[in-house]
Amino acid sequence: MYFRPSGSFGGTNPEWSAHSLGERVRMHGPTGFPDLDGVQVVLFGVLDDPGHARQRSCVQAPDAIRAELYRLFDPADKVRLADLGDLHPGATLQDTQHALADTIAVLVRHNIVPIVLGGGQGHTFAQYLAYERLERTANLVCIDPRFDLGEPGQGLADTSYLSHIVLRQPNYLFNYSNLGFQTYLVDQPGIELMDKLFFDAHRLGEVRGAISEAEPVLRNGDTLSVDMNAIRRSDAPGTTRPGPNGFHGEEICQLMRYAGVSEKITSVGIYEMDPDRDQDAVTAQLAAQMVWCFLDGYRSRTNDLPWLDRKRFTRFRIPLNANEQELVFYKSTVSDRWWMDVPYRAEQEARFERHHLVPCSYADYQMACREEVPDRWWRTFQKLA
Repeated sequence: MYFRPSGSFGGTNPEWSAHSLGERVRMHGPTGFPDLDGVQVVLFGVLDDPGHARQRSCVQAPDAIRAELYRLFDPADKVRLADLGDLHPGATLQDTQHALADTIAVLVRHNIVPIVLGGGQGHTFAQYLAYERLERTANLVCIDPRFDLGEPGQGLADTSYLSHIVLRQPNYLFNYSNLGFQTYLVDQPGIELMDKLFFDAHRLGEVRGAISEAEPVLRNGDTLSVDMNAIRRSDAPGTTRPGPNGFHGEEICQLMRYAGVSEKITSVGIYEMDPDRDQDAVTAQLAAQMVWCFLDGYRSRTNDLPWLDRKRFTRFRIPLNANEQELVFYKSTVSDRWWMDVPYRAEQEARFERHHLVPCSYADYQMACREEVPDRWWRTFQKLA
C-alpha cells in the first residue's frame, strides 16, 4: 500500500461545519482505507520534492491546503469525494514516480479523477507516466510562468520536467499547452522550441486579456499541472518562487473551473506551494478555493464529447480557397461549446481518434468564416500529418 493517513486529517473530524467538505469527504477511518465505491474525485498529498536533495517546505503543503479546503461548503450538487492520505517518498526517486504514476493510472482507469497536492512540480513527469502506462496519447496543460525545460542533461526537477517528458521514448505526449508564461522568464530558444514542436504557449497578458479563450485549451487537456508560482505574490505569497506578476486569485479560480468542466481532464496536480512563506494562510486558502472551483466545474460536466454522440451537435462546413478546401466545425446543442474537425490519415485512427476533434471557440469559427485558418487548427494539422 502506497498511502498513509494524513498526520493531521487521518480520520473524520467532528469539528467540521455541517454541509462542509470536511464533513462529507471520505477519509481513513477505523476500518482503514476510505471506501472508493461511487467516488468521483480523490485527493492525496505527495510528500516528496524531486530534484532537491534537501526537501523544501513545499512538502508540507498538502495538510496546509486540507486545513482550508475542508472548511469550505460543499457545492450545491455534491461531488463524491475521498481523501487517500499521503504518498510518502520511496527509497529512490524512481520508486516515488512508480507509485504516483501507478496510482493515477489505476484511478483514471476506474473513471476517478485524482487531484495531487504536492510537493514539487517535478511530479508532473509522473502524471505523464500514468498515461504511458495506459498506452494513451495525452495532452498536457501547465499553468506556469516558465516552460521548465531545464539545462541539457539536468536531472528531473521542478525546473526541468518538461524536457524529460518530451525526450521520453516511446513518446505518448500529443500536445503541450502552457497558460501564463512570462516572456522575461523564458529564453528565446525555449519559445522557438514551442513553435518547432507545434505546442501552444500563451503569454500571461494574452490569457488575462481574454480569459475565456483559455477554456478550449483546458478542454483539450488530459492532465493539468499547476505551478502556484504562476500567481502574483500579492495573491499567493506562500510559493517557492514568489514574483510580482502573475494571475490574480479570481483568474486562477476561473481557470480551475474551466478545467473542472472539461470532460477530457482526468488528473490534476497543484504544486510549489510553500507554507513557510505563507501569510495568514492566504496561499493555502487560495489553493483550497482552486480545488473547490475544480469540483464546482466537475459537477457541471455534461459528457459533451462529439466523438461519442454526433447527434447532440450541429455541424458547420466552411469553404475556403474557392471551395477547394473546407473547415468543419461542431457546436454542442447542450453547452454551446465548439470543436474543429482536423483531417488525418485513416491508418492513424486508433492513435489519434481522441485528438482530431479540437476544442475551439466561437472566435475560431468567425475566423474561418473570414477564410482565415485558426492557429489551433493549423498546429493540430501539423502534428497529425
